[in-house]
Amino acid sequence: MRTLLLTCVLGLAWAMPALAQNRFPPIAPEQMTPEQRALAAAIQGGPRAAVPGRDNAIGGPFNPWLRSPATGDLLQQLGAQLRFRTSIPAALNEFAILITAREWSSQYEWFAHHRLAMAAGLPASVAADLAQGRRPEGMDEDTRIVWEFCTELHRNRFVSDATFEAAKARFGERGVIDLIAVSGYYVTVAMTLNTARVGLPEGVAPPLPELRR
Repeated sequence: MRTLLLTCVLGLAWAMPALAQNRFPPIAPEQMTPEQRALAAAIQGGPRAAVPGRDNAIGGPFNPWLRSPATGDLLQQLGAQLRFRTSIPAALNEFAILITAREWSSQYEWFAHHRLAMAAGLPASVAADLAQGRRPEGMDEDTRIVWEFCTELHRNRFVSDATFEAAKARFGERGVIDLIAVSGYYVTVAMTLNTARVGLPEGVAPPLPELRR
């Protein structure tokens, strides 16, 4: 009985952060400082505004970043570079972001980028396997290279010579750096989302199952 109770308590403790209220409530425009208003305008008026289906709200990691607008502005500029001006093809770039979301169990990050990955042409079955923590089946050569590079980087903190050479041969030295950068940037995004406890939209179920490793 004690073991069962302890198991239930531990399970509840794992679930509580996802259910807890956002630690950074939205800031009304009239309550923003000039620096915060400038950051909000940069986010709403930048290339993200052209993304189909975007509601142009200051959501996701951007609302927490308003608390440090100078840092937030540098981060959003880097994010725009890595999403809209990267040398990595869109489907593969979004795949790298989903790999990061899965490694960090960042529900909002996955929710926000899964539809973008699908729109860019990433096979749904590849994303579905990744969500379950499996090596995706049916990957083409480019997708396999990205999966191996990003997964090794996240899990091993380095990449093997063979994996590095494969990524370099396919994407060039710039592509290798772009893969590293997009992975690291979205770790920062996932850290922000998880720490801030940014919730999913009402009625949206968490898309990522818990993984026990």
